[in-house]
Amino acid sequence: MSDALPLPASDGLDLFQLDATVAAAAIRDGRISTTEYVQSCLKRINALEESVQAWTYLDEDWALEQAAAADLAHKQGKSLGPLGGIPVGIKDIFDTREMPTENGTVLHAGRQPIRDAVAVAQLRQAGAIIMGKTVTTELAVYAPGRTRNPHDPQRTPGGSSSGSAAAVAAGMVPLSIGSQTNGSVIRPAAYCGVVGYKPSFAMISRVGALCVAQSLDHVGVFARSVEDVALVAEQMMGFDGHDPDMHPRPRPALVETVTESPPLTPRFAFVKTPVWEQGDSDIHNAFAELIEQLQDLVQEVMLAPVFEQVVDSLTTIMETELARNFDSEYRRGADQLSEHLRAMIENGQRHRAVDYRAALDSRVHINALLGEVFDEVDAIITPATSGEAPQGLDSTGSPIFCTLWTYCGLPAITLPLMEGSHGMPLGVQLVGPRGDDARLLRTARWLTAHLRG
Repeated sequence: MSDALPLPASDGLDLFQLDATVAAAAIRDGRISTTEYVQSCLKRINALEESVQAWTYLDEDWALEQAAAADLAHKQGKSLGPLGGIPVGIKDIFDTREMPTENGTVLHAGRQPIRDAVAVAQLRQAGAIIMGKTVTTELAVYAPGRTRNPHDPQRTPGGSSSGSAAAVAAGMVPLSIGSQTNGSVIRPAAYCGVVGYKPSFAMISRVGALCVAQSLDHVGVFARSVEDVALVAEQMMGFDGHDPDMHPRPRPALVETVTESPPLTPRFAFVKTPVWEQGDSDIHNAFAELIEQLQDLVQEVMLAPVFEQVVDSLTTIMETELARNFDSEYRRGADQLSEHLRAMIENGQRHRAVDYRAALDSRVHINALLGEVFDEVDAIITPATSGEAPQGLDSTGSPIFCTLWTYCGLPAITLPLMEGSHGMPLGVQLVGPRGDDARLLRTARWLTAHLRG
């Protein structure tokens, strides 16, 4: 095993520091056991959970039972799978058969599914240890949960996948999954200083996950490296005919492609988007330095005026669809919903069908215009957020720099490559052509290596 990846030289208590790719190889090679790795993660959780509050459900005994079963299977010579022995946190909107799924609302308190969401089942099939359920905002919309940013507990971790981002950032688990309907993967990943990846629309099944807005909902992942998001995302990209927006296609070779060298040096389009002025001085200064560093590898591209309607279009779609999907909750417990969510539902009830249809249809034209940009570059480079994670816990921050890319269903990834004036993480968001996720991840890995020198 001369090419084995190095492990920490210690008594094993810092195994939680291992990235998933390194840990999976070490478990397969017998250099560490799954039980040792899970125990290290549990020790980390116990040390930090009081301050971070990333978990809404955690059963240590069950986690260790899964680990022991994986170790026994390994001793018997059985394949553990690509994620064999790797702990994964699950956002509490994905059904889990042995854990409650309460969707961040008292209206679903005690809800116990009888089967796993498809994404969770695929993780199990790949050998993952389902560690527990991470905190979500109320019904995966805007009202915050209790999670705090691991870099500063007085700041938001972002939302709605708050616990999933914070758990990875705090070293509690190497991987977690979340969802994005506007900015709910990219924003918390950027605020917490981890890698967040939102695949192209309908690349991962949403069956068994809370439906907020079917036309916009994406499953996404969190990790500490681009290689790790490729590893976990690829395992969930099998076709599921029960998701109405999925179509049969080969599973993309994310893991294989991400480690390849690009055939040509990647080129980038710097896109400020129509909401550039909502970025603060940290964002403006950091991206000015970044563009200067990339020099002739990047060109600024101005978007046509039609892009100014995108925020309103996504809002119309999201409010209309969540009004339909949360009608039962509104009718039986409107007084137990947050004021913000009630207002969104009521707005959605008033939207005209013709406006909703127009908001959906305009994506074709918007995507065609972006296709012309991608004809010239490998990826768009743009902010992930409007600045550092805001102070206070009564908001999850603005998703405005994610809106365009979610609306269009394009793959996006945020990389923790910069920091703001208070030392908090700032994310660099890369966006690629729809369906070309493997190339986007390869470009992201190249950019990370290039900037870190």
